Amino acid sequence: MAKREVDIVVISDVHLGTYGCHAKELLKYLKSIKPKMLILNGDIIDIWQFSKSYWPEAHMKVIRRILKFVTEGIPVYYLTGNHDEMLRKFADFNMGSFQLLNKVVLNIDGKKAWIFHGDVFDVTMQHSKWLAKLGAVGYDTLIGLNSMTNWVLTAIGREKMSFSKKVKAKFKDAVKFINQFEQTAADLAVDKNYQYVICGHIHQAEIRKMESTEKSGSVIYLNSGDWVESLTALEYHDKQWKIFNYRPEDFIKDDNEDDKTDAEDLDAKLDVKSLLERFRQEPS
Repeated sequence: MAKREVDIVVISDVHLGTYGCHAKELLKYLKSIKPKMLILNGDIIDIWQFSKSYWPEAHMKVIRRILKFVTEGIPVYYLTGNHDEMLRKFADFNMGSFQLLNKVVLNIDGKKAWIFHGDVFDVTMQHSKWLAKLGAVGYDTLIGLNSMTNWVLTAIGREKMSFSKKVKAKFKDAVKFINQFEQTAADLAVDKNYQYVICGHIHQAEIRKMESTEKSGSVIYLNSGDWVESLTALEYHDKQWKIFNYRPEDFIKDDNEDDKTDAEDLDAKLDVKSLLERFRQEPS
C-alpha cells in the first residue's frame, strides 16, 4: 500500500504504558504516512502511570516506528508534557534528526508556529500536582471501563459511547476550563506575533481562528487531540492544516500487514521498561 505523503504531522497525548492507549491504531496510522516532519507534542509516554507489568508489544512497536522515522532522517521533535515531565531535565538533547525540547517555534511556509504541550496553563498542574496525578489514575480507570462497555455495545450492534465526553459535557467547569485554555493560548500567541499556536493536553482536537481578548489581533489555534479517546492528529500538507480522525474501516486492508520493523526481536523492550521505571522513581 502506497504511503500518504504529509508535510507535518503533530501527535500528542498517546499515553503509552496505560490501558487506555490505542497503540495498535496509532501504529497503523504511522505506517500509512510518509511525513517530512513529525512533532510529538507531549504525553507520548505516560511515565506518571508507568508500570513494568504493563508494556504491550504494540506500545513498543510505536516506539520502534518513531525511531524508524529518525533513522530515515525525518526530523522528529519530542516536546515534553506533564505525564512525561521527567524528560524535561534532558531538554535540548538531540541525536541526528531527533530533538527533545519543552517547546519549539518553527517557520512553516513563512508563518511562525509556537508549539508546546499546554500543561503550563493548567492550574491543577501548577499548585496540586498530586491531585492531577490522582485524576490521571481515575481517568485511566474510566477509559478502561468505557472500553469494556463499548465492547459489549458493539457485540449487540449498538453505537459506542464516550464516558469522558459525557462527563465533560455535563460539568460546566470542564467546558469553562477548555475555553479558558484555548483563549489563554491565543492571547499569548497574538502577544508574541505568532500566526499559529499548537497545543495538546486537553484531549480536544481543534482548528480555528481566534481573536485575542483585547481584540488586538488573531491567531490560528490548533490542538492535536489524543490517542486515548478521539484518536486524532494534526496534518499539514499543501499549505493547509486538517484534523486526521482515525476510522477503523479505512485500515481494514492493513490488519494483517507486517514489516521488518514489526518482526524484529522485541526483547529490547525490557531495557526501555527499566529506563522508564528509573525516570518514574527519580525525583523531579
